[in-house]
Amino acid sequence: MWCLRKVGTRSHFSLSSALHQSQPRSFSCIFKYLATYVADGERFDSCIHPTAVVHPNAVIGQGVSIGPFCSVSSSAKLGNGCQLHPGSHVFGSTELGDNCMLMTGAVVGDDYPGCTVIGSNNTIGYHAVIGVKCQDMKYKPEDECYLEVGHNNDIREHTSIHRSSKSTDRTVIGNANFIMGSCHIAHDCKIGNNNIFANNTLLAGHVEVEDYVHTAGATVVHQFCHLGSFSFLGGGSVVSQDVPKYMMVAGERAELRGLNVVGLTRCGFSIAEIKSMRTAYRKIFMCVDANAGSLEERLAEVVLFVFVYFFEEQHEELVHVPAVRAMLQSIRNSFAENRRGICRFRQWNAS
Repeated sequence: MWCLRKVGTRSHFSLSSALHQSQPRSFSCIFKYLATYVADGERFDSCIHPTAVVHPNAVIGQGVSIGPFCSVSSSAKLGNGCQLHPGSHVFGSTELGDNCMLMTGAVVGDDYPGCTVIGSNNTIGYHAVIGVKCQDMKYKPEDECYLEVGHNNDIREHTSIHRSSKSTDRTVIGNANFIMGSCHIAHDCKIGNNNIFANNTLLAGHVEVEDYVHTAGATVVHQFCHLGSFSFLGGGSVVSQDVPKYMMVAGERAELRGLNVVGLTRCGFSIAEIKSMRTAYRKIFMCVDANAGSLEERLAEVVLFVFVYFFEEQHEELVHVPAVRAMLQSIRNSFAENRRGICRFRQWNAS
C-alpha cells in the first residue's frame, strides 16, 4: 500500500483506491496525481513520490516536493517549498531552509558527526555534493564537522563543498554567490557574499574569500590564502599568496596585473575613487626610482609601510579616500605573521 505523509500531523492515508481509480501507467503520472490529491476536502500541499525513502522522523515543511528515488534521513529538516528532484539525497543532520532546490543527483549532508545547515532560496545543481566529509588526512571520524551556507546561492552541477576538518572550525558560504560547474571548496574555507567562481575554480583548505571576488575558469588557490574584496583572478591562475583588495592577478604563478578596473566600475566605484587607487598602486608597485633596489628590498619596504608613511606626508589626499585606505590595510594584513604575503608583482618599473 502506498502512503503519503500528511505534513504536520504525520498521519497516513491510503492511496489504494485512488490509484485503482486513476490507473496511472508511470511514476510521473503518480507523482502528478499526488501533487493534486484531495482527501476529505483537505488539500495536501506537500507531496512525496512513492519510490522516495523518507524517514518518518524527518521534519518536512509545507509545500515540499520529493521526487522519485530520493532519500531523506531521520535527522533532516526540509523547509517550506523545498524541491527534491529525482535521485537527490539528504543525509545526516542536515537542515534546508525554505525554497531550496536539489537537482537530479545532488547529495547534501553526511552521516558523520556534525551538521550541514543550508539557508533559504539555494539551488544545488545536478550531481553536486555539499556538506560531506572533508579530504584532510588529519580528520578524525569521531570529530564533529560543520558546513554553513547562507541564502540565495546558485551552486551548479558537479560542485563539491566539504565540511570543516575539526569541531572548532567550520566551512562557511555566505549569501548570493554564483558557484559554477565543477568547482571545489575545501574544508574550513570562509566565503563571503556576491562572489562569482567560474567553472573548475578550486579552493584548497582554509582559504578566505571576501565579497565580490570574481574568478575566471580553472583557477587554483593554495591553502590559507586570502582573496580580497572586488579582486579578479584570471583564467588558469595558480594563486599561492594573497590577493589584496581591488586587484587583478593572472598567470601560471599568479602575479599582480593592476587594479580590477572593470569589476570596480561595474560595482559602482566612482571615477575619482578608481583614479586614487590607481595612483596609490603605481606608487607602491611601479616605482621609477632607479635606486629602488631588488625585489626583496622593495618587499621589505612594503612590509615596513614606508610607502604608507610617504602617502601620509606627500599625498595626504590619497589616504583620505576610504577605498585607498582599505587597499593599503589589505596589503598590510597580508604580511601578518600567520599570512602568506601577497602575489608577486608583474613589474617594478613603469617601462
